[in-house]
Parts: sequence; structure tokens; C-alpha cells
Amino acid sequence: MTRGLALLALALLAGCQTAAELTGLATGSAAGAATANPVLGYAVGIGTTAGADALYKWIGRTRSHAEQEAIATAAADLPEGGAAPWHIHHTIPIGNENGEVRVTRLIETGLAPCREIVFAVAQDAPTAPEWYATTICRDATGWHWALAEPAVDRWGYLQQ
Repeated sequence: MTRGLALLALALLAGCQTAAELTGLATGSAAGAATANPVLGYAVGIGTTAGADALYKWIGRTRSHAEQEAIATAAADLPEGGAAPWHIHHTIPIGNENGEVRVTRLIETGLAPCREIVFAVAQDAPTAPEWYATTICRDATGWHWALAEPAVDRWGYLQQ
């Protein structure tokens, strides 16, 4: 019990980046100790690490997608040069964000109407917010994020 609490505290201190590895370490250690078979413990640990890592990345992508959709929806009805606030409220209220979105250019193509937008995320500090640029396009279901590359700095590896 004490070992589990120590691992949980370590996971919280280390952040989400090491949560998968710590989960694998804990389950592998427990399986190896319970069966007295280190090979089984190693296999369980590796499998748990892979599963936890995939789950962590899926959650991150899902939350990023929801934020991107909120920004695209806020920009959907804006004219060129228009600005509007955007916000996202996740079901689990961690990472709720808000900011401003601006339409910088309308792009009419034969495939789909698109808009180049810039958006900022509100900052708690008195520093100027960072602005990110991307493109949104409309399909039959509405306006959606069209590019991953311009916003990679905002969401990191989660665009993969």
C-alpha cells in the first residue's frame, strides 16, 4: 500500500509525461513479485506502458481536437478582418481555455471555402499572448481545422 502511494505521489510530481512509464513499472513489479517470474513481470510492464501511453496520447488528441473545433466554430461566421472570443469547457474541467480568434483572409476554392485565421490563448500573466495561425475549411458538417503544421507549437506531438 505504501509503495503504491509513493508511486502515485511520484507520478503527480513528475507530470503526465512519465505516467505511462510509472504505471508500467508498478504493474510489472507487482506481476513479477506475485508470480515470482521476472519475465512475466517485464512483459506485463511493457504491455501496460504501451497501453497507458496510447491512452494518454488519445486523450490529448481528443482534447486538442475539441479546442480546435471551438476555435473553428468561433471563426465560422466572421467576416474577413473580424474578431471574436473563443472558449472551450471540457467535461473534465482541466485545461479549459479561452482567447481571441481573427479571420485574416477568405479563400474561395472549387473544393471548399476556407479561411486563414489567427488565434491567441488568454494568458494569466501580464505578458502579450502568443498568436498562432492556421486554416479552417467548411464541409457538409461545418467548419473544421484544415492544417496541423502551423499549430504544432501549440499542441506539440499531439497532431500526429
